[in-house]
Amino acid sequence: MKEKIHPDYKLIKVSCTCGNSWEVHSTYGSDINLEICSACHPFFTGKQKLIDTVGSLSRFDKRYKKTEGKTVRKKPQKAVKEKIAKKAKPVPKKKKKVTSDEDE
Repeated sequence: MKEKIHPDYKLIKVSCTCGNSWEVHSTYGSDINLEICSACHPFFTGKQKLIDTVGSLSRFDKRYKKTEGKTVRKKPQKAVKEKIAKKAKPVPKKKKKVTSDEDE
């Protein structure tokens, strides 16, 4: 290894607002303060709650049960088809050049 090009690798203290703290080796340089850690995060503590905003989960479950887990594709509505047809411009046909063979 080359000398004087690598950062210092030292022992630092990581502490959380919940009071949990531990020591790790790092090149960061100073102590680290966290807002949330694995000791206080709801996912890791088992206190996580799923919030159903405006029944979105219940609507999903209802649709999922109706289709039995299969992918369902809806046909486009008539108005959408007409709109697409209006946007699509017909490609003009090229006229063939008529060459006369009168000289022969």
